[in-house]
Amino acid sequence: MTSKPFNVAIIGYGLSAKVFHIPLIQGLPSDFKICGIVQRSPKANDDAGKDLPGVKIWRSFDEANAEKDVDVVVVTTIPETHFDMCKAALQAGKHVVVEKPFVPTLKEADELLKIATRTGKLLTVYQNRRWDADFLTLQQVLREGSLGEISEFETHYDRHRPDPPPDTWKVREAPGHGSIFDLGTHTIDQVYCLFGRPQGVTGFITTQRREKIPGGAHDSHTLILQYKDGPMVTVKAAIVSPEEKQLRYWIRGTTGSFKKFGVDVQEDQLKAGKRPGDEGFGVDPPGLYGTLTKIVGGMPKAETFPTVEPKTYEEFYRLFAKALRGESEVPVKPEDAKACLSIIEAAFLSSRDGRTVSLREP
Repeated sequence: MTSKPFNVAIIGYGLSAKVFHIPLIQGLPSDFKICGIVQRSPKANDDAGKDLPGVKIWRSFDEANAEKDVDVVVVTTIPETHFDMCKAALQAGKHVVVEKPFVPTLKEADELLKIATRTGKLLTVYQNRRWDADFLTLQQVLREGSLGEISEFETHYDRHRPDPPPDTWKVREAPGHGSIFDLGTHTIDQVYCLFGRPQGVTGFITTQRREKIPGGAHDSHTLILQYKDGPMVTVKAAIVSPEEKQLRYWIRGTTGSFKKFGVDVQEDQLKAGKRPGDEGFGVDPPGLYGTLTKIVGGMPKAETFPTVEPKTYEEFYRLFAKALRGESEVPVKPEDAKACLSIIEAAFLSSRDGRTVSLREP
């Protein structure tokens, strides 16, 4: 007998909800049904009620959380609201998906993990870039072993936006804001998936724009992560990077290297209205294929390495549906998000004090 879809409440109706959650949830109708959306202040050209007829529209989180029929709450609001909303939803008996960054502090992460355990409800963090095509390609390269022993691993998310952006929440100084909580959360999570928790962190967290936004959040960061008997890892996001093609990955080993430019295409495709299952969705253009260099006859020889066809970001919700039915674990464990927060907090301490921080420190 087929079980009924899980009822989902979406909290927030900004870019995250419209691009990264609603289309993916709608693509799995046998698993999920969007029963309502919280939008505090609809506008003529931005109205969830008009965009999604037949779906309940609430004006506050409390209204949505009080609905007995809601099985899953998806929190897509600004980072400093995540803790209170996740806590209330879990205590109300809802399963929770929360956008990255998980929460701004380790203390908050600890408390939410305890509440999830106590209530028996699932808690997961939306780290969709675990299903980027280039990250899946990189994992395939590493599995094949052609690079030998990895000595250095670089992950970049650089862009060229030298002018200060409009005044949005993303550029304001507040808990969970700034580049390390935005793009850094993705790249740190990918590194954690590959190598686990590092022993030491050296962080440089700064603002690169010529005209710094008064009181604004940091816009750039470089982290050096040290692993015992492992590679030296660089995690970088720059906002001043005038390149025709931005470097994404550069991995060097004893018998080869792998270099990849450009970012995964799924975000831009979702913004343009494409959906998983559409022809070409998530497929990298040949111009962005990576380069694999191997040592052949004592000399380096480069070859093009095609990007794999991804399972797409929909895989997150497909796995989450299985977890809700007790068939697997959640797609991203909150413990993983907590471990990444420990790296971020160490990076801030390192940047402030000008030293390498051991993760054995409290």
